[in-house]
Amino acid sequence: MVGDIHRTLLYGGIFTYPADTKNQDGKLRLLYEGAPMSMIVEQAGGKAITGHSRVLDIPPVSVHQRVPVILGSSDDVDECKKYYDASTDPTLKERCERRMKGVAA
Repeated sequence: MVGDIHRTLLYGGIFTYPADTKNQDGKLRLLYEGAPMSMIVEQAGGKAITGHSRVLDIPPVSVHQRVPVILGSSDDVDECKKYYDASTDPTLKERCERRMKGVAA
């Protein structure tokens, strides 16, 4: 992941590890992977979201809590967020809101 973020910082673009049907809360661990890389990207002027909210706004509930991650340049992340906002999947936003409240999966 560090190499991918390094490339994204140097050349631009977006790094995504979204949730899917098998891993509905994502695969990357919040405390070890998601939050540290999100902090670096945001300090460099980019954005880091889970689909509907900032990664850094998620309160940790457990040590190995997993989250989906979308990070990169502000423009690219904003474009990706438009697709999440346009989604008709009712459980997608519900899962994100649950993460924001600090409720474990």
